[in-house]
Amino acid sequence: MRSEGQVRFITISSKVQITAAAIAAAALLVWAISMAVAGWTQYRATADRLSLLDREAKVATAEERVDAYRGNIDAVATDLQKRQEFIEDMVSALPEDVKTVDKVSDSTGEAAKTVDKVSLSIPEAAALARIEARQLAFVENLTRYADWRAQRASAALKKLGLDPRSMVARADRTAMGGPLEKLTTSHDGSIDPRFERLGLSIARMAALESGLAGVPQVEPASLKYISSGFGYRHDPFTGAGAMHKGLDFRGPIGAPIYAAAAGRVSFVGRKSGYGNTVEITHGNGLMTRYAHMSRFTTKVGAKVSPGQTIGAIGSTGRSTGPHLHFEVRINDRAVNPRTFLETAPHVLEEIRRAPQLASAN
Repeated sequence: MRSEGQVRFITISSKVQITAAAIAAAALLVWAISMAVAGWTQYRATADRLSLLDREAKVATAEERVDAYRGNIDAVATDLQKRQEFIEDMVSALPEDVKTVDKVSDSTGEAAKTVDKVSLSIPEAAALARIEARQLAFVENLTRYADWRAQRASAALKKLGLDPRSMVARADRTAMGGPLEKLTTSHDGSIDPRFERLGLSIARMAALESGLAGVPQVEPASLKYISSGFGYRHDPFTGAGAMHKGLDFRGPIGAPIYAAAAGRVSFVGRKSGYGNTVEITHGNGLMTRYAHMSRFTTKVGAKVSPGQTIGAIGSTGRSTGPHLHFEVRINDRAVNPRTFLETAPHVLEEIRRAPQLASAN
């Protein structure tokens, strides 16, 4: 190196040169291996995809299944029996309580007669008749299970002062549509009433359990710090008698406020007297209101789960200090929130034990 008229020399030892060459060779080897692995992975992915497409094409165009029905009805019966066993294994054993549900048909006797008659007149179809009998028994047992769960949900709603019949009648049917695809269980387009009964039972169970999910069950703030209850009180500004349609939870500004139940946020903004307010619609006419907030952490249209933070305690609106004003309304009529917050957790815990009861019996 020439610098300011002087020549300087830098000597690289053979050891350093060998080390550098080894590092370069190792890097080159790693690169080559990675390229080979990437190439092999891409090749296998392409091969697997082509293999899958090939199998799908064979399944989509195969006529072997039709020939199997025509040529070996025993093999078809075996296949159907295995599928039936798989379906039955997917559902846990029914709890003892289900046996008290006596409004469901029982086709055991008639199904047994059918199996006997088919076995005598068409011996090769006996296995199919037995599978049909098992399917009917399965449908009726599943109907009993759905009715049992619906009864438990209905009893829970009554404990909370809610009307199960109105919840079923008000089941959400908005924003629904699509082509009509009629449910049938026979080649002539008809439906077996036992299958239709199962559909109605499951729909009722779903409506009632969905209604329970929307019941206020989580404290929006600590019940230990209620500063004003539901009902008559002296107004904090005028001193005159007034109706207080909620619960007031005192707390520091910025303390979190939680959604009391699952639902959809229907209002975020200011309301006269309430200040900064969030409203959550829970379905079946249920709505919760959170007022005097200092800030929001949600927006209109957002889906919230029980216990999710939706904002913070403040003192906006008609307020004498930082607190949360919490309301529960049913069809826009205010009810005492304390009934739900103190009772609902225990009632819902019993409902959630339904699958455990089913597997335990």
